[in-house]
Amino acid sequence: MKKFFGLAGTAVIAVMAPLAAPAQAQTATPKAAAEPASPASTAYPSTAAGDGNTVGGYNQSRWAEDWRKLCDPAKRDDPIDALKCVKLTQDGKSYITFSGELRTRVNLTTNPNLREVEQQRQDIARIVGGADVHLGDHFRVFGELGRAELQGINLGSPAGNLRNQLTVQQLFAEVKGKALGLDVGVRAGRQEFFDGPQLLTVGRDNNTLYFVLDGVRAYARGKNARVDLFDLNYVNYGFGGISDDKTNPDVRFTGATFGFRLSPKLFGGSKLFLDPFIWRLRNRRATWGGVIAPEERYFLGLHAYGDAGPVNIDWTLNNQRGTFGNRDISAWQAFIAQTYRLGKKPDAPRVGFHVDYGSGGGTYDRSGDLNTTSGLFGNNIYYSYGLFLTPTNLLYAAPNFTFTPLKGVRLATEYGFAWRPDEFDAVYRASGAAWPGTQNVRGKKIGEVARLQAVWTITPRLSFTGRYEHFRAGEVLDRANLKSSDFWAGWLSFRF
Repeated sequence: MKKFFGLAGTAVIAVMAPLAAPAQAQTATPKAAAEPASPASTAYPSTAAGDGNTVGGYNQSRWAEDWRKLCDPAKRDDPIDALKCVKLTQDGKSYITFSGELRTRVNLTTNPNLREVEQQRQDIARIVGGADVHLGDHFRVFGELGRAELQGINLGSPAGNLRNQLTVQQLFAEVKGKALGLDVGVRAGRQEFFDGPQLLTVGRDNNTLYFVLDGVRAYARGKNARVDLFDLNYVNYGFGGISDDKTNPDVRFTGATFGFRLSPKLFGGSKLFLDPFIWRLRNRRATWGGVIAPEERYFLGLHAYGDAGPVNIDWTLNNQRGTFGNRDISAWQAFIAQTYRLGKKPDAPRVGFHVDYGSGGGTYDRSGDLNTTSGLFGNNIYYSYGLFLTPTNLLYAAPNFTFTPLKGVRLATEYGFAWRPDEFDAVYRASGAAWPGTQNVRGKKIGEVARLQAVWTITPRLSFTGRYEHFRAGEVLDRANLKSSDFWAGWLSFRF
């Protein structure tokens, strides 16, 4: 029973978004030091294969976990371990891995939507169950059902990812094997997508139901290089049963992500990766400045990340080109984050700093180039737990500090400063919508954000997370009659 009741030194789940660099925003463990994430890849390091991070055996994308060792009863510690490998054949090559999560959460927000109104309270429950069916070495089917419950005070109009009776959160088939010495495979169906900088592509654990897409993803991975090709559509969640969660034909995301493992001899020993990407987002009903028009946006970027001694980096540069209606798009984003480990142990304190830039301008001119950047479906709590900011027309700078005061408890704190590069463009929130009136007032300073997060890993399967944030409105928001806000959240999560 030691696995179920023993304390763990790191977070059990790779979905806690602390306050440090993007490389650590999914877990307290550095990206390049996390445990293997994908059983599909045996050559290219699974930590950089674009399937998310795994810590303590658990991944936000449950299909990316590898529990084959528990096919041996001698390696199981408790009855739940038996659910991780239910053999379908005596040789163990065909088996089912069951997974699930129960999460209960409370959010409190003063001045919701930055208006001086009644405090909002969200009482949230997530219920998820999945099965990963492996039929031999080359074929698998993964399915996952989810339910989102929401009650509280001053809730407004909740979206389908916050309140949903039942949904097929993921359902795909995968064929994989070896070709020309490479690991190759194809996944087709509804699936999460992590293959890129997490400020652009992530499953958004902050929501009750994850962000998912429908379509096809293919990959080829060698020892030092890889390529992923994909053609996916966004999914619109309904509120009822499994029949109302539909593929959105208006929003299509396609492209290629490449990966290269740099020489481990660099800087006297390192684990560094370089991922160029070429993506296209087509939206038949994009909205900028109150105008609805077809948009075709290309992302040409480079993502560098990993460890060099005690330094962890996560750097991204991308240029966005294309058209919105009859206008050209010309926009830039840069995400520069790094931390320094103050000790040799994985849970040693870390000090860090990140600077992030997303261009703006032209949204309300309705002529000339459109310079506002798109954040795709990236990590929408990276700048604000209250979802008040996003990397569009944004310059953000923040020092941060992460440490472990007690065994199993990880604290992260950050103080951020936010400005808008173009004062004739709006300030944008995490949904991508503009804060009303901000395009009509002048000034650069958006505000300041003080944040604290604590993650207590009670057992490897059970964790508690607490968050606090004070969002202080700056001159731009003040002039638009928008207010400061405080945010508290706490949740208990059990995963198996």
